[in-house]
Amino acid sequence: MKKTSQIILFLLFSAFSNPIFAQADADKILGVWLAESKDGKIEIYKTGSKYYGKLVYVKPNEDGTAPKDTKNPDAKLRSRVLEGTEILKDFVYDEGEWEDGTIYDPQSGKTYSCEMTLGKEAKTLNIRGYVGVSWLGRTSVWTKTEK
Repeated sequence: MKKTSQIILFLLFSAFSNPIFAQADADKILGVWLAESKDGKIEIYKTGSKYYGKLVYVKPNEDGTAPKDTKNPDAKLRSRVLEGTEILKDFVYDEGEWEDGTIYDPQSGKTYSCEMTLGKEAKTLNIRGYVGVSWLGRTSVWTKTEK
């Protein structure tokens, strides 16, 4: 009887603990990431159950001025400074992947569907932007960094 009780407790613990471990895995993406081009840092944060990212550093222009969102399709936003702009939106975590989100590319002014996966030891982040299907996209690798 004692062994049966232990098995039941183990099964209950396993069933209820998986969401806890999944949530811990999902939050590994939180923090500041250096873009592959090394000209920007993006802070990924969570609101509710979704993940977002905003530019917290953008390399200044040659004349020292802050880069603006000049390629934005919305003419009203072309004069805004890029630093502080939300470029990752609405990602949800599902089995090791953040999906169903979008990424805004300020260099082109275009927004793409996007999915993200962590690399080895959670030190790199694979960002795959695409139109239509992911295999037609392009992957950029970001590196975990400090603010």
